[in-house]
Amino acid sequence: MADAIERVEAVVYVVPTDRRESDGTFVWDRTTVVVVHVLSGASEGLGWTYADASAARLATGPLASAVVGLDAAATSGAWSAMSRAVRNIGRPGLAWEAISAVDIALWDLRSKLVGLPLARLLGPARESVRVYGSGGFTSYDDDALAAQLSAWAAADFPAVKMKVGRCPARDRRRVRVAREAIGADVALFVDANGAWSRKQALYEMDRFAEQGVTWVEEPVSSEDLEGLRLLRDRAPAGMEIAAGEYGYVLDDFRRMLVADCVDVVQADVTRCGGVTGIMAVAALCEAFQMPLSTHCAPHVHAHVGCALRPLRHLEYFHDHARVEHLLFEGALEPHGGSLRPEPNRAGLGVTIRPGARRYRVDH
Repeated sequence: MADAIERVEAVVYVVPTDRRESDGTFVWDRTTVVVVHVLSGASEGLGWTYADASAARLATGPLASAVVGLDAAATSGAWSAMSRAVRNIGRPGLAWEAISAVDIALWDLRSKLVGLPLARLLGPARESVRVYGSGGFTSYDDDALAAQLSAWAAADFPAVKMKVGRCPARDRRRVRVAREAIGADVALFVDANGAWSRKQALYEMDRFAEQGVTWVEEPVSSEDLEGLRLLRDRAPAGMEIAAGEYGYVLDDFRRMLVADCVDVVQADVTRCGGVTGIMAVAALCEAFQMPLSTHCAPHVHAHVGCALRPLRHLEYFHDHARVEHLLFEGALEPHGGSLRPEPNRAGLGVTIRPGARRYRVDH
């Protein structure tokens, strides 16, 4: 076989945040990235997921056993083989994150073997993808919040998103601070990360509508489909409900779409089965006439997003954008509120920076 998959390797990096961060339900001070290398002859594909370090052992263990020896161009067959390999491990969650990283690496490799950018290989529907700035953590004071969001507004981002849900009384003030910082012409999104009850969410959404908030993400847990449907139906006019970032297998998204409980579905290529998985999610959204927005991991989503017909925008998440620039040479920079894949770089167009070794940890 001319281009057989010969080896799968994985490296774990842990990058401290630039300051302590929190949202409505979680606090963190570091980001873990599992980077997968798939090798075929002199060619190498890179993929990654934001997951626990144990995903690396899955990638180099059962997933490597499933794909080594297969044709490097046979991404669909490799994806199916990996899916079968984790049957007794448990597909949703960690195993699917590991599959996502390997699948992204396989697509990167496949693109390099034919000398095309991944966005071009997938068949683009657009040349660039609109982004919105995402951060505004609940741990930020008002000055830090205003500075971050206003910088994105000044860089022509059409929308910005902030975290809420930790302290309702403080959140209402923070939303006012955010609106004053970005002005009237930039859309303001909020993300509660499932922190609210249904009735609390209804109350907070009415308050936030006064500041022109047009997007509320995970007002209740994304597992509460009936609650999401209630909130979508009773949200103030012009306010959309979004969820789906914790969707893994395709049936997670099917249930959400059948329940008709959101205005926009979110999906994360580093969680939902990689490039192969998110293309299936996009097809499902298109069948239900539902817009799609991608979650975090901006560099990969810029390439994949160019090919997703129902895509509205991608999330330019502060932590992941920072991590990708620290680890990867060639990580994309937004211009005019958009990310555009480099037309002359094959695959994802990134390599590991020499300085990334300082973040490498054993696993």
